[in-house]
Amino acid sequence: MTKLLEPLRHPGFIDLRNRTVMSAMSRSSADENHCPTDAMLAYYARRAQGGAGLILTEGTLIDKSGDGWNNAPYIATEAHAKAWRPVVDAVHQAGGAIAWELWHMGRISHSDYTGNAPVSSTNVAAAGVNRQNNKDYGTPRALAADELPQVTGLFVDAAKRALDAGFDAVELHAGHGYLIDQFLDAKVNDRTDAYGGSVENRCRFLLELVETLTKAVPGSHVIALISHSRAMGGIYEWDELDAMIAYLVPALQQLGMGALDVSCANSNYFETSGRMVRKIRPHWSGVIMAGASLTPEEAESELDSGMIDLVTWGRAFIANPDLAEKLRDGTPLAAFEEAMRGTLV
Repeated sequence: MTKLLEPLRHPGFIDLRNRTVMSAMSRSSADENHCPTDAMLAYYARRAQGGAGLILTEGTLIDKSGDGWNNAPYIATEAHAKAWRPVVDAVHQAGGAIAWELWHMGRISHSDYTGNAPVSSTNVAAAGVNRQNNKDYGTPRALAADELPQVTGLFVDAAKRALDAGFDAVELHAGHGYLIDQFLDAKVNDRTDAYGGSVENRCRFLLELVETLTKAVPGSHVIALISHSRAMGGIYEWDELDAMIAYLVPALQQLGMGALDVSCANSNYFETSGRMVRKIRPHWSGVIMAGASLTPEEAESELDSGMIDLVTWGRAFIANPDLAEKLRDGTPLAAFEEAMRGTLV
């Protein structure tokens, strides 16, 4: 492996020691105060010690109103941010970099966790049941337009806490059917105001959020996760995909954001995020990270082609904490097994 192990030096993004990225993966391991445990510290440190270039934390909730997950970590207060400092220090001591994924589940949250009805772009409930408590999601309350600056403020405050705590970057979770995606996706967004209807209107919330965020923190330290397909809430693919990309991606570029994380929710790369990457690249000169199902050989080819700059792996990093070192040594990667989900190792 050559390109995978080369450092990333891009003028619009943070420097990384190699091109391997551990994807954000919810592990339901935070304590009762929604802070990281000793097991979480060891888990992240081990991946950094194993050579990961960049580690994306599990989804971390910016506010209780977005919660729908057992033992999810929060970044809603300074105490939450301070509790992550040992994790950040351990990753840095091992030579790695770490980004905090900022998460609000929107209508995929649940009143069992929030104490209130979910909030969303819509007042139509998500299909199916919550994966954590196996209950119907419940009818969400559509956020009023004048509430959106407050929600933006929650994301911005969380991002500032993260960087103040020593994190190298933050990632906005704008995919997988969660809150931001509930504005982007025409299958969900049924609004008739300035935040619904046209491609431009559906992108408005994310673009206003990123504009505010990049005025508060350096844009080179901001990543946005977008997704071709969704695993949550009965949402599958953006309507008007080409038009969405042609409008949204250049607008994000103009706002000075550092990277796009193109996620495919554990599906075949070449049928999902790889197809999306090929539509995005002509509009985006910044860093693109994607991968998931790619073999190391396929990842090398994608890097060599210039389609992507960083390779994201999730389950492969669970099975191989020392993934980057194995690539360096030519050691075969262990296969992921479902039993590995149960504990942090």
